[in-house]
Amino acid sequence: MIYLDNSATTRPYDEVIHEMRRMQEECFGNPSSLHRMGLQAEMALRSARKKVADALHADPGELLFTGSGGGAYANRRRGNKIIVTAIEHPAVLTACQKLERDGFTVAVIGVDRHGLVDLDELKRTVDASTILVSVMAVNNELGTVQPLEAIGNILQNIGGILFHTDGVQAMGKIPVDLAACHLDLMSVSAHKIHGPKGVGALYVKKGTKLEPLIYGGGQEHGLRGGTENTPGIVGFGIAAEQQQKNQEARIDQIQLVRTHLMSELKDKIEDCVINSPENVWGQDSVENGVSSPSILNVSFPGCRGEVLLHTLEQKEIFVSTGAACSSRKKASQVLTAAGLPAALTESAIRFSISEFNTTEEMDVVVATLATATEGMRNLRRRTNLGR
Repeated sequence: MIYLDNSATTRPYDEVIHEMRRMQEECFGNPSSLHRMGLQAEMALRSARKKVADALHADPGELLFTGSGGGAYANRRRGNKIIVTAIEHPAVLTACQKLERDGFTVAVIGVDRHGLVDLDELKRTVDASTILVSVMAVNNELGTVQPLEAIGNILQNIGGILFHTDGVQAMGKIPVDLAACHLDLMSVSAHKIHGPKGVGALYVKKGTKLEPLIYGGGQEHGLRGGTENTPGIVGFGIAAEQQQKNQEARIDQIQLVRTHLMSELKDKIEDCVINSPENVWGQDSVENGVSSPSILNVSFPGCRGEVLLHTLEQKEIFVSTGAACSSRKKASQVLTAAGLPAALTESAIRFSISEFNTTEEMDVVVATLATATEGMRNLRRRTNLGR
């Protein structure tokens, strides 16, 4: 099996599975209980919080294990305008639709051909009523790294605007300097870094005012009620800890595999189109457009992406046509927002790479794709000639 859908989810580390099982079997107390088992669970929770915070270079007190937070509601008295980009994940865009129904104004700013945010449009859009700006650190379909530091400086000069980033695809792949970017909020997810599903974390800069959306027993500083998913959180901590070990070598390996895949696709498959920025983080400045080392989006005109996906699946090669949360839609919202024509959006494949992939695997992928695309294009030519 060759798994290249790591932006959708990752295989958990063996260490994560082992420790989560131990928590379920030996340390299953409620972290809020006062007896010994509760204290053991609380200590495990505290340790995991520090591990995830260390991976983000944040203070443990700035980290909440939560799936929600009401930054917009908490600042409603000051204004009602929220700014997002056209290529945000559905987790952000759907939340914004709910906020619009509650009376907020949501402004959507555009991106260029490679998904890079338009800073001039951002400057024009920000006004006195703006209370929140959300720009994802790394786009989940194109891999584009956004200029968070430049955006943070723009907002810092205005003052009083919360700055949030969806850091799900950035964690463990590229560095995000929370202070330099003037970030108030950053959301991350365990299952994107070889941790368990269903566990996320929110970095909240000290002094940032939030209103809880889930009420309960006062857990997570009163911002996310409900008994903590201790085994899942501990698994998140282990995954974050593992990501920090030999991080440079691990990222170099991912980048090597991506570069090899891109080179072989361009060499072996005629007319394929690289949709992601070709350079990766560290090779060029972010303002010129760079990609995460883990994502490569490619179109194969004359073929349907979904058909290619299932053709590869038959060979035990797993890729995607876009975000798993919206993959059943006809066209990619991200590629459409980037201005790609239908011929490219309909034939696009996303390859998302992990440290477990190899260049040898990429040779198998390219050979399989070359055969599949040639067959599909020949069939299309014969069909057109027969009309």
